[in-house]
Amino acid sequence: MSSTLKQAQGFLNFVNASPTPYHVVDTVKKQLSEAGFKELSERTNWAGKLKKNEKYYVTRNASSIIAFTVGGKYEPGNGISIVGGHTDSPSLRVKPISDILKEGYAEVGVETYGGGIWHTWFDRDLSLAGRVFVTEPETGNVVSRLIKIDKPLLRIPTLAIHLDKERSKFEFNKETQFRPIVGLDAKPTEAPKKDGDKEFQSIKAVVERHNKELIQIISKDLGVSSDNIEDFELLLYDTQKSCLGGMKDEFIFSPRLDNQVTCYCATQGLILSTDKLSEQSGIQLVSLFDHEEIGSLSAQGANSSFLPDVLHRLTQLTFNPDVDLSSELPSSYFWTAMAKSFLISSDMAHGVNPNYSENYETLNKPKLNEGPVIKINANQRYVTNSPGIVLLKKLASLSKVPLQLFVIRNDSPCGSTIGPMVAAKLGIRTLDIGNPQLSMHSIRETCGSEDIEKLVSLFESFFENYHTIEPKILVN
Repeated sequence: MSSTLKQAQGFLNFVNASPTPYHVVDTVKKQLSEAGFKELSERTNWAGKLKKNEKYYVTRNASSIIAFTVGGKYEPGNGISIVGGHTDSPSLRVKPISDILKEGYAEVGVETYGGGIWHTWFDRDLSLAGRVFVTEPETGNVVSRLIKIDKPLLRIPTLAIHLDKERSKFEFNKETQFRPIVGLDAKPTEAPKKDGDKEFQSIKAVVERHNKELIQIISKDLGVSSDNIEDFELLLYDTQKSCLGGMKDEFIFSPRLDNQVTCYCATQGLILSTDKLSEQSGIQLVSLFDHEEIGSLSAQGANSSFLPDVLHRLTQLTFNPDVDLSSELPSSYFWTAMAKSFLISSDMAHGVNPNYSENYETLNKPKLNEGPVIKINANQRYVTNSPGIVLLKKLASLSKVPLQLFVIRNDSPCGSTIGPMVAAKLGIRTLDIGNPQLSMHSIRETCGSEDIEKLVSLFESFFENYHTIEPKILVN
């Protein structure tokens, strides 16, 4: 298997295992652990625990993760090379009370998350994944369990064309006509409880708020009693696997390319760069946030304290295992390190769609399999500038990775990324890039299979070479 196909297949395995942000973080953790990374906790003091030439990761809410390596030649105040991305994608989420019966069908109430192309969710084989909080009978502790039901359970049916008076356009009400059916109404009969048997509940039990048969499927998959399920956060996902496509396997057909491509490639780039960790003089870091698709304003989003908190911890440590917990460096080291640091904000880019080429700026039409795209916007929806382009160009030359440029049409709206908010929060130099794709925010998207390896190589070069190239690019 060629290295290009190997990386493409690695990504297919990654996305097929990761239908939710919780699964993304779990998959990343497994890859990091296999590569020798050690887990840290925000609940403990890190002073005296971190060493040079070592690898670590920390999570928040089990849906965001930061991983980093400390170079063997690192000194306090040195810069940090960062790749940032996000773990979430547009999706449908089960409502807190979801049990709906209508016309003899059992339906599940769902809430839209993010800006999905929602008509693509009709007539797909859907299932459920997410996290479930369960009480352990032995200890009484409430623990989180991941669930991914590998069976088509739900479907959102379209209206037959014979019954549709407005055949020329497909419009629907997201509240009343966008409900997945999960079965036919065949609720098991239960003996009514006497008033004396009822226990006080601040909120109705899960089995009372959701379809009972569906809860039984969930409890069976987890191997627990339904009475021990306290609550859950469940997302719908398409059961069709991510796969190679095209006559020469030049495409990847997949859900959640935005932004699991970054999650996979950044993790791989960081792991591969550890082969030269002993010679590196900085800290190399990957930060993958939840909630980018809805504005990042949460405790675990890019606009939260997660990344600043971790950076403050790292820049105040001496990395001397013999110091006591009070021997931390002054906060001035943080500001010195930020001035020497750089963030690559990585999110997917718009590849040119041949059927809608008029929607793209005439001279800036990124193509699939021709390399990562540098994203530029004068209104700072992307925060790329010329010093950043110079830096990335030099890094890409070392790794032999071609780059493309993209700017939106003046008469078209422009999306944004985590780049602007992180740059403003930290005062850190930032550049926006992303692999080109088609059908962004559809339930099935398309990208180039060769571009996975290119982005991995670019990130590996960034982590290995940033600290030798950065001092030669002079910016006041």
